[in-house]
This record gives sequence, structure tokens and C-alpha cells, in this order.
Amino acid sequence: MIGSSFVPTLDHIWRQHVVRIRRARRSESAAIESLLRESFREYEQAYTPEAFEITTPGKHDIEDRIKHWTVWVAVHGNVIVGTVSAHPEGATLHIRSMAVHPKMRGHGIGKLLLARIEHFARATGYKRLILNTTPFLTRAIRLYEDFGFRFTGAKRKWFGMQLRSMAKRLTSAS
Repeated sequence: MIGSSFVPTLDHIWRQHVVRIRRARRSESAAIESLLRESFREYEQAYTPEAFEITTPGKHDIEDRIKHWTVWVAVHGNVIVGTVSAHPEGATLHIRSMAVHPKMRGHGIGKLLLARIEHFARATGYKRLILNTTPFLTRAIRLYEDFGFRFTGAKRKWFGMQLRSMAKRLTSAS
């Protein structure tokens, strides 16, 4: 038939490119594990073996996080392309294991994940966000700074590496 090929509408194209942020499901632990390993693979040589293992937790550790912490995923189509975890430390929400698939970086997914965390933190009464990072994750550090995080001055040795803390105070004006 002439003209029977599918011509996508703008709405169809938009729906294909929407990234949704939602809570992770236990059944997605293996996909999150794979995403973390893929996301940090380019930095593996900069980590000590112990630090890389902790940075890229396995399926069972992720299942435990989903059960006891708050874990979000960024989903594009039906594929998990980003993730982040958070757990409480008093009035502070500690951010852990933030990752975006290398092929999806630069599309605002990291910003969406951070915005979701901040919304959650404000809605549940947290006064501060904190995260730890390594100096070689420069692109991530720029994202955190653009989002209002600042280095706290705290540095510590972590499995043979330097770890630096960044924090963002949550006030009604920020």
C-alpha cells in the first residue's frame, strides 16, 4: 500500500524520549548492578579494587538497599538508564551510588535524579543532603556544584583513596 508506512507524530517522538524517575523494585537489582558497573567502568583503574567493589555493589547489596533505603531509577522506554540511593543520617539524607549510563549522559538525567532526591528530602523533613565523591569524578562534581552542593572541607582516606564530602543545606529559599 502506498503511504502505509508509520509516520510518528510529535507526541509519539516525545513519549519515546521521556525519562521517568521512580522508586526501584527489588526485581530490578540485577539491572541496577549492571548499570553501576557500566557507569563506573571507565574509572575502574582510578579506584582501588576494594573501593571499586563498594562503589559498584552487587545484586544482593542492592536488594538490601531497596528494602532499607530509598532507591530511585531513571527509566527511558523500559530501560534503566540511571540510579541513585539515599539513606538517613539524622536530619541529613546521605546520597549514594548515583550513576547514569555513559551513553545517556549529558541529557539531564543526573539533574532529574538530584531533583527527585531533593524533593523527597524536603517532603520528609530532611535539613541537609550529603554525598561523598572522589577527586577524579570531575563531571559529577560539576553537576553537584551546579545543583548547589559545596565541599565541606572533610577529606578522608577510604580504601586507599581520598574521599571528599559535599553537602547542600535545604532551606525554604534554596
